[in-house]
Amino acid sequence: MTAVAPTFEAFFTERLAQRGASPHTVAAYRDSLRLLVGYVHDATGRPPSRLDFADLDAACIGGFLDHLEHDRKASVATRNARLAAVHSLFRFAALRHPEHAASIQRVLAIPPKRGERATVAFLTPAEVDALLASPDRSSRIGRRDHALLMFAVQTGLRVSELTGVCLGDVHLGPGAHVECRGKGRKHRATPLGRDTVVVLKAWIAERGGGEDDPVFPGPRGAHLGRDAVRHLVARHAVTAAKACRSLSTKRVSPHTLRHTAAMRLLESGTDTSVIALWLGHQSPRTTQIYLHAHLALKERALARTTPPDTKPGRYRPTDQLLAFLDSL
Repeated sequence: MTAVAPTFEAFFTERLAQRGASPHTVAAYRDSLRLLVGYVHDATGRPPSRLDFADLDAACIGGFLDHLEHDRKASVATRNARLAAVHSLFRFAALRHPEHAASIQRVLAIPPKRGERATVAFLTPAEVDALLASPDRSSRIGRRDHALLMFAVQTGLRVSELTGVCLGDVHLGPGAHVECRGKGRKHRATPLGRDTVVVLKAWIAERGGGEDDPVFPGPRGAHLGRDAVRHLVARHAVTAAKACRSLSTKRVSPHTLRHTAAMRLLESGTDTSVIALWLGHQSPRTTQIYLHAHLALKERALARTTPPDTKPGRYRPTDQLLAFLDSL
């Protein structure tokens, strides 16, 4: 066995344990490095346990990143996330194997790729109403889906936070709110609106269970998976598009509902720093994307800054030759 395999093992059992990395981080790094060794095995035929640092040079890592983009059709963001996992591993390896310092530094010098930022997608009030009306509330599953969609649109929780909410986290008395542990292990409490409280009270009374049971269970009573929630939202968006055609032009996901909650807060005049706290953002700067995406806010700003008494004009040439040239 070469130095690579023990370094991989020590990276997960020592470095990430020392950092107190969350299970989500460990899983993300595991998947990234699994893809890397699988790519190298396919390219060289060498078993993963026999790989050496010479096999994981900068050219190999660059080829792996190209493979992600072109063959696996990964986005730039996904490509950069995989590279971040590789960089974390190699920073750890630099301390354990100084004899490979030159090769490791060339890998660490690979920069993240810059990509275009897509405009934030969110739902209008009419689209939200159509989506909430799509579940068949004559069935238990439909009532669960309706409660989940309403809860997601109002709170703006991430999909991982939605799936992790337990009955003990929801407080429906005075000062109704939900507690969650979000990204970066930050605990936060999100207020619940009056309509959401009414729907949740009815659903929780029907659902039953103890404080550690999920609010939105799957068929076997366990927490819904993230893929299950994505499929649920997409399925109801297709149904809602029959009543609201504009939904057919949008790709609706749980994160779209999170963006929708942020936009509703922004439209109500809520300060972006408060929205950042509501959504659990690390910095209020992250919330600026909603200002860029909200066209109505820009139109209102433009209306306030239009110069008064401005008459539209048109250039007219004063010479026949100029008029002829302009007509060409």
